[in-house]
Amino acid sequence: MHIVKHLRRRAVTWAAGGLATAAVASALGLTAASAAPVTSASASGPFTFALVPSPGIHSCLPHAGGQVTITPGSQNDIMQVSIWGMPRNADFDLFVIQQPLKPFGVSWYQTDVNADRHGSGHATVRGIFDAETFSVSPGGTTTFAPTHQFHLGLWFNDPNVPFNLGCEPNGPGAQPIVTPFNGEQHAGIQALNTSEFPDNAGPLSHVHR
Repeated sequence: MHIVKHLRRRAVTWAAGGLATAAVASALGLTAASAAPVTSASASGPFTFALVPSPGIHSCLPHAGGQVTITPGSQNDIMQVSIWGMPRNADFDLFVIQQPLKPFGVSWYQTDVNADRHGSGHATVRGIFDAETFSVSPGGTTTFAPTHQFHLGLWFNDPNVPFNLGCEPNGPGAQPIVTPFNGEQHAGIQALNTSEFPDNAGPLSHVHR
């Protein structure tokens, strides 16, 4: 394990009422359009960033959004996830993913996130959610080299929810889109993701222990 000293990072903070981004350093590699006032954070302190609506979600859920805070620990990390602007009492599934948008790449199921009657939800997960997050399959039914997963994605647990909301084509003869992103491999479409970060430099890559 490498201990990174004097790390400079950029934190992205969202609130339900709007977006407030805080740049801790240029190491994050965000576009100039996402730059914002500078704040400071310790190298091993919490890192906060946004979950943004997936393609097509803003038109059917105009207030959908989320925020994630990862707090590094000596052995593992704590990830706190909050969502809002969702359908009331809807259930979601959170994955650590290789790429924020299709085709997503290697994906790892983390937790359920359940919205309440106000469309807000929260979950806390403990694990490795930092620059060392990766998967590898040296053999067996699937073989692939060590592959980092630095992004997050949130999926509708029930395919019918986004379909009935009009988040996807639902004209005559249309059927809900089914994806494998829940425990039964029968989920809906993606709702939120971390695509404000580059594909190869997702937010988890900027968290260090």
